[in-house]
Amino acid sequence: MAELSTLARPYAKAAFQAAVDAGALQAWSTMLSVASNVAQQDQVEEVLSNPSLTGAQQAQTFIDVCGDILNESGQNLVNVLAENKRISLLPQIFEQFEHLKAELEKAVDVEIISAIEVTDDTKQKLTQALKVKLDKDVRVTTSVDSTLVGGAIIRAGDMVIDGTLKGKLAKLAEAMNS
Repeated sequence: MAELSTLARPYAKAAFQAAVDAGALQAWSTMLSVASNVAQQDQVEEVLSNPSLTGAQQAQTFIDVCGDILNESGQNLVNVLAENKRISLLPQIFEQFEHLKAELEKAVDVEIISAIEVTDDTKQKLTQALKVKLDKDVRVTTSVDSTLVGGAIIRAGDMVIDGTLKGKLAKLAEAMNS
């Protein structure tokens, strides 16, 4: 079976192109976020897996649950997905859409996981350094993981910078065993 991300890619690209053409990137982002969350609800998954419902019935049920959040274009996407038995791909479609949107906006989401709370000053310095290194606007979120002992892990897309004590000790042990 094909990877879910592979199946979701054409839908994400089509939704992204429709959003760009309409000048409605944020509206589409909001619609896909809500639809993704709805698609992950247990009750909705149960309805969507009911073999007695047609694709059109599944789509209409899904659209009804989403309410006014979905505009006509969003409803059309849901109808196409239901017709092809792909509504469950909405979380992957949303993720890929957001990635395409970030590329267009030359922005990247960065996650900083540290052993202790990151101060505003440190966060600002890291944001500036990453902005220069990545040549993109940087949106930073921080979290604390006390199991790290010291240092931080910085994730920006596929790039991971491990500056934790645990990571440094692992590198040292690897170098000593070589």
